[in-house]
Amino acid sequence: MFLRNAREAYLRYLINEVLQRFSTLCITKLEIQSLMPNSRIQIFDTTLRDGEQVPGCQLNTGEKIEIAKALEVLGVDVMEVGFPISSPGDFHSVQKIAKIIKNASVCALSRAVEKDIEVAAEALTGATKPRIHTGIGTSDSHVFDKLKTTRENVIERGVAAVKFAKRFVEDVEFYAEDAGRTDNEFLAKVLEHVIAAGATVVNIPDTTGYCLPWDYGAKIKYLCDHVKGIENVTISTHCHNDLGLATANSIAGVVNGATQIECTINGIGERAGNASLEEVVMILRQQKGLCFDTGINTKCLKSMSGLVSQKMRMPVQPNKAIVGSNAFSHSSGIHQDGVIKNRETYEIIDPLDVGVGESSIVLTARSGRAALKFRGERLGFNVSKGQLETLYQEFLLIADQKKIVQDRDLIQLFSHSSSSLTA
Repeated sequence: MFLRNAREAYLRYLINEVLQRFSTLCITKLEIQSLMPNSRIQIFDTTLRDGEQVPGCQLNTGEKIEIAKALEVLGVDVMEVGFPISSPGDFHSVQKIAKIIKNASVCALSRAVEKDIEVAAEALTGATKPRIHTGIGTSDSHVFDKLKTTRENVIERGVAAVKFAKRFVEDVEFYAEDAGRTDNEFLAKVLEHVIAAGATVVNIPDTTGYCLPWDYGAKIKYLCDHVKGIENVTISTHCHNDLGLATANSIAGVVNGATQIECTINGIGERAGNASLEEVVMILRQQKGLCFDTGINTKCLKSMSGLVSQKMRMPVQPNKAIVGSNAFSHSSGIHQDGVIKNRETYEIIDPLDVGVGESSIVLTARSGRAALKFRGERLGFNVSKGQLETLYQEFLLIADQKKIVQDRDLIQLFSHSSSSLTA
C-alpha cells in the first residue's frame, strides 16, 4: 500500500513537471490524470467516538454494536469506536466491538499517557485489526497554554506514546492536535520523530475548523516534501466544520498527498461537526478528474445516515447534501420540467447510487404544468393539453392553501375536475 502510494505520488510529480516545462502540449493535466489508475483513499469513520461526543447523542453498547456492524457493511477501512479510558461503559463497548468486527480496523483513542494506552490496548484485545490512536497538542495554544510545557517536551511525550503503544499493537496512529494552527516547521519535526518511533499513520487535524482549503492543502504538501519517512506512512485528515469547510479541507488534503480521511456519518461531531463521510465519498466518486475513490458501498449511505440519526436522536437537516430528505427533491417548476425530461439536467448523482429510491417531484405553488401532468400520470390519470390548463389553475388554488399538495389531493382534483379524465 505504502509503495503504491509512493509510486503514484511520484508519477503525479513527473506529470506536473512535464506540464510546467511543456505548456504548449495539446493534452491537459485532467486528460493525463484520467489515464492513471484511481488512488485508493482510506475512510476512517469516527462516528462512534467523535460523533458520540455531541451532547445528547450518547449510545449504549447495543446501539454502538449495531452501528459498528452497519459501518462494516458500508465498507469503512477503519472505525474509531471509543475512548476506553473515559468510562467503564466506553471500555466495554470497545471491547465488544473489537471482538465482532473482522473486515475493518478497530481503533481506540488515547492521550499520550501510558495508562490511557494500556486501557486502549486491553479494550482492543481480540480485534482482528487493532489500532491505537494516540497523540498530543502541537500548536502554540496547546503547548504553552493548555499543556504549559515546551515544544521539546511535546516531542518527547509524542515519541514515548508511540513507542509505548507499539508494545501492544503494530498499527499506531499519531494525532498532532490542532495541527491546523501549528507552525509547519515544528509540525514536520514532530512527525519526523514519531514516524521514526514507529507510527504507521500520522493524523493532521484541523481541530478548530480554522483552516482555509488552500492553506490546509499547502500544509499537507509541505509535510510530504519536508518530513523524512513520510512516504512510508499513511497521512490522514481530520477536519472540523466550525467554518463549514471540513469537507473542502479534507478533499484539499487528499489532493495534496493525504491517503486517509477521518469523517463521520451525517457530519456529526464536536461543536459544528466533522467532515461528512457521505460528502467526501461522493466527491471522490463523482469527480473523476481527481482520480481517487474509496471502498465504500455508496448504496448503503442513505440507510446508514438514517440509522445514525435514529440511534443518536440527531435529525438530519432536509437540505443536507447526499442524505437529506430534500437532496433529490424538486419543487420549482423549471427544475421539475428539466428533471422529468432528463434527470441529469439538475442531478449530478443518481439517487439509486446512494440508496435513495428515486427523485421526488414535490408539488407546491412553485410547481409547473409538467410536474402536475407527471404526477397525475403516475396516479393513472391521462389529460389533454386543454384539460391540463384547467386543472393547473385549480391546482394552484389548492397549493396556495395547503403548501404541499399530496397524492390524495391530486386524486380528488383529477377525479372531480373533468368527467373526460380517465383513471
